[in-house]
Amino acid sequence: MLKYAIIFALISLFAGAMGFSGVAAGAAGIAKVLFFIFLVVAVVFMVLAVLGVGAARKALK
Repeated sequence: MLKYAIIFALISLFAGAMGFSGVAAGAAGIAKVLFFIFLVVAVVFMVLAVLGVGAARKALK
Protein backbone atom coordinates (compact mmCIF):
# COMPACT_ATOMS: atom_id res chain seq x y z
CA MET A 1 0.00 0.00 0.00
CA LEU A 2 2.88 2.34 0.75
CA LYS A 3 4.23 1.56 -2.72
CA TYR A 4 1.03 2.81 -4.34
CA ALA A 5 0.99 5.92 -2.15
CA ILE A 6 4.51 6.76 -3.33
CA ILE A 7 3.54 6.11 -6.96
CA PHE A 8 0.54 8.44 -6.72
CA ALA A 9 2.66 11.08 -4.99
CA LEU A 10 5.16 10.92 -7.86
CA ILE A 11 2.34 11.14 -10.41
CA SER A 12 1.03 14.17 -8.55
CA LEU A 13 4.44 15.88 -8.59
CA PHE A 14 4.96 15.16 -12.28
CA ALA A 15 1.45 16.29 -13.25
CA GLY A 16 1.84 19.46 -11.19
CA ALA A 17 5.15 20.24 -12.89
CA MET A 18 3.54 19.75 -16.29
CA GLY A 19 0.62 22.04 -15.44
CA PHE A 20 -2.15 19.48 -14.99
CA SER A 21 -3.44 20.83 -11.70
CA GLY A 22 -6.63 18.73 -11.66
CA VAL A 23 -4.79 15.48 -12.15
CA ALA A 24 -2.17 16.53 -9.61
CA ALA A 25 -4.81 17.31 -6.98
CA GLY A 26 -6.58 14.01 -7.58
CA ALA A 27 -3.39 11.98 -7.39
CA ALA A 28 -2.31 13.83 -4.25
CA GLY A 29 -5.65 13.08 -2.61
CA ILE A 30 -5.37 9.39 -3.44
CA ALA A 31 -1.78 9.34 -2.14
CA LYS A 32 -2.87 10.90 1.17
CA VAL A 33 -5.67 8.38 1.65
CA LEU A 34 -3.43 5.41 0.84
CA PHE A 35 -0.70 6.69 3.15
CA PHE A 36 -3.08 7.08 6.10
CA ILE A 37 -4.56 3.63 5.48
CA PHE A 38 -0.99 2.29 5.48
CA LEU A 39 -0.30 4.00 8.81
CA VAL A 40 -3.44 2.56 10.40
CA VAL A 41 -2.68 -0.96 9.18
CA ALA A 42 0.95 -0.67 10.32
CA VAL A 43 -0.10 0.42 13.82
CA VAL A 44 -2.67 -2.39 14.05
CA PHE A 45 -0.02 -4.96 13.06
CA MET A 46 2.43 -3.55 15.59
CA VAL A 47 -0.15 -3.82 18.36
CA LEU A 48 -1.04 -7.35 17.31
CA ALA A 49 2.65 -8.29 17.25
CA VAL A 50 3.17 -6.96 20.78
CA LEU A 51 0.08 -8.77 22.04
CA GLY A 52 1.06 -11.92 20.19
CA VAL A 53 4.48 -12.03 21.83
CA GLY A 54 2.86 -11.80 25.24
CA ALA A 55 0.39 -14.55 24.38
CA ALA A 56 3.18 -16.80 23.09
CA ARG A 57 5.17 -16.33 26.31
CA LYS A 58 2.10 -17.22 28.38
CA ALA A 59 1.48 -20.33 26.29
CA LEU A 60 5.08 -21.50 26.72
CA LYS A 61 4.98 -21.18 30.52
